[in-house]
Amino acid sequence: MLASRAAARRCYRTSKILLSLSSPRRLHALAQSKFLQVSEEVREAVATGKPVVALESTIYTHGFPYPESVSLATLLEAVVRANGGVPATIGILNGVARVGLNAEDLIALASTAETKDALKVSRRDLGYICGLGLAGKQLHGGTTVSGTMVLAHLAGIKVFGTGGLGGVHRGGENSMDISADLTELGRTPVAVVSSGCKSFLDIPRTLEYLETEGVCVGTFADGRQGQVDFPAFFTRESGLKSPKTIQDEAEAAAIIYAQSNLPVASGLHFANPVPIEHSIPKVEMDKIIEEALRLAEEEGYQGSDNTPFVLAKIKQLSGGKSVVANRALVEANVQRATRVAVELSKLEQANKTISDRHMPALSGTVGADQATSERNSTAGVFDEKLDKVDVLVAGSLAVDLSCDHATPAGEKNVKPISETSNPATITQSLGGVGYNVAIASKYLGSSVLFCSVVKDDLSGRAALQALQKEGLSVAVQKLPASSDARTAQYVAVNDAKKDLVLAMADMGIMELPEKALDFEEFWEPKLARTKPQWVIVDANWSPDVLAKWVSVAKKHGARVAFEPVSTAKSRRLFSRSAGTNAPISSSTSVPNHTVSLAAPNQFELAAMYTAARGNGLFDSEGWWRIIDAMGMSSAGSRDRLVAMTTNPLVDQGIPQQSIQLLPFIPCIITKLGAQGVLVTQLLPPGDPRLTSPDSAPYILTRAPTSDDLIGGVYMRLFPPAAVLEEKDIVSVNGAGDTLLGAVITGLVKGTKAVEDIIPIAQQASLKTLKSAGGVSSEISSLKSSLTITGSA
Repeated sequence: MLASRAAARRCYRTSKILLSLSSPRRLHALAQSKFLQVSEEVREAVATGKPVVALESTIYTHGFPYPESVSLATLLEAVVRANGGVPATIGILNGVARVGLNAEDLIALASTAETKDALKVSRRDLGYICGLGLAGKQLHGGTTVSGTMVLAHLAGIKVFGTGGLGGVHRGGENSMDISADLTELGRTPVAVVSSGCKSFLDIPRTLEYLETEGVCVGTFADGRQGQVDFPAFFTRESGLKSPKTIQDEAEAAAIIYAQSNLPVASGLHFANPVPIEHSIPKVEMDKIIEEALRLAEEEGYQGSDNTPFVLAKIKQLSGGKSVVANRALVEANVQRATRVAVELSKLEQANKTISDRHMPALSGTVGADQATSERNSTAGVFDEKLDKVDVLVAGSLAVDLSCDHATPAGEKNVKPISETSNPATITQSLGGVGYNVAIASKYLGSSVLFCSVVKDDLSGRAALQALQKEGLSVAVQKLPASSDARTAQYVAVNDAKKDLVLAMADMGIMELPEKALDFEEFWEPKLARTKPQWVIVDANWSPDVLAKWVSVAKKHGARVAFEPVSTAKSRRLFSRSAGTNAPISSSTSVPNHTVSLAAPNQFELAAMYTAARGNGLFDSEGWWRIIDAMGMSSAGSRDRLVAMTTNPLVDQGIPQQSIQLLPFIPCIITKLGAQGVLVTQLLPPGDPRLTSPDSAPYILTRAPTSDDLIGGVYMRLFPPAAVLEEKDIVSVNGAGDTLLGAVITGLVKGTKAVEDIIPIAQQASLKTLKSAGGVSSEISSLKSSLTITGSA
């Protein structure tokens, strides 16, 4: 047994007790609100491990003339999509940093090439342009390589495709004219695919500087054998051998993957030579560059004015060939970057390390000041006759549209055709994690109050009308029609076999900060009045609203269940909420925990573990007090965990992670899909399961009888209720939400322990899997099963 914290630390650090996953990157603490917005498409792609490629914007604002700049912007995004990626063009619009520009935004930014009123924004300029925006001077800006890298990293994007790097200018040893791109590569872990630095720069000193900064530089072999030249932008050869040679995109992805898991906090540069047919011969290019540089010196162009002048002269002296080469190499680099991102996504999916992606918790599209001024006109829907409920569910409500491709008679193609109209069967239903949990609880016999937010728009009114037909008691805030927010919507485009082709989600309304919502005047009085036993909160809320729900529930004596929603949003439970230095769930004084139960899947569990560890919660005195009391043996713990679960689960660190989170969440129900459900519980002293022969196989550890906080750890792996054929699965939407609704319903009945409820909850999930349109109403047939007395 571990007799002291010191012993526990030694065992923990040598991985003899709890074998954890490799150390994750520390999450970025980013103050959200007015300064950074990440599009919903990019957020969803990063969170789910899809290949995302960052694209810079100075190439549009300062590189190509209008309207060619708009055409290029559209082309490069199309290149990313055609190669299987999600484009994330980055720029500054009206003083706000944007990651993932839509078509209108791209046009607005690219058109500044004509007016020449956009700023060139590197790392040093981000605070300046965003600060001026806050002060009322809203400017547009094109982000350079360094500026783009900073914002891409904050959004969790690992691959960036661009034209060329900045570098050390000729004579830089005296002028100290060195691009910020190089230092950015030395401190920001983003892989940049470009055609090297501009060839009129000092390429040898540029490579030397990158080496000093600790940046791995490699050049794609592009079919060549042996060591290859580092490219010189317009020319495939520079006369300098590349420090490293990269054979293909799979090798590049493997390098990114390895570096991000070591972790090494510096970037990577993969040089992609200009396509052969557009490469300008080195001898010819050298002469053009020498003449352009001579003219720049003669006419006194220095500093930031030097590069635009030299590029203009190179264009003139090459007869326009430099522009053609520039456009070709940019397109080739973006294509190469996308293929690298696709290979990286495959690696992350195969190794189940998507949870390493990080995302900022963004506020919604409604400005806080605007929402505050409109607060008095915010309406809501609530049945004033409602006095008492078993469960309050606080979470997302969305209008779901499912567009199933209808293959015309005689055609064999089951997939819709892009860039044109397709015949389809379109159905509309209510969705959202919060709604699914609420309706599942209602079907199974709980009295439920569902709390959410919509806008007074067409979708919002339709959603409220549908809720009324369901007979679900609600407390839904309705933002005024003048609000910039929109009722949450999810659109799925399916092929004729009903397999997903494309999905779009707009959940920005759930990201609104607390001050944009009327929490204390609208929701808290309802909670105080209805006195629920349980409050179920989903992670779609912004961190400060999530923290408010948890604290208010505890204040009014309710137990809290947490639904993580996604890998990215699951971290919010251990995020630092607005106005406090403490994570939302940081109490380790069992039984005075803030959250009583959580129901993550295995990827969400890993993300929660990562966030708790990254925020230092495993270094607290309270955490070690509980871990010590568990009495885990330093020998044989792996064998014990394998015996109680499975070898693959232990190899993935799933039971270990759940144990280490028990001091914060004493009951964790991990949904494992085809592998079943893992229940891990921290038992109180005197719990009858500690001495019950029936429970003996599932007691992992027992605390000393003298311990007044915990009695032991209960762990049990439930096999799946059934293994369905693919043809029998109608929809996966709502299956996990159904399970949580069933578990909480069983608990509010007060007659069953969690382990007695799980098999019934699995049956309910099974019915939802076999049903179209979310949670199946057929689960109501299980209502009586949850009220039959089981073991205590």
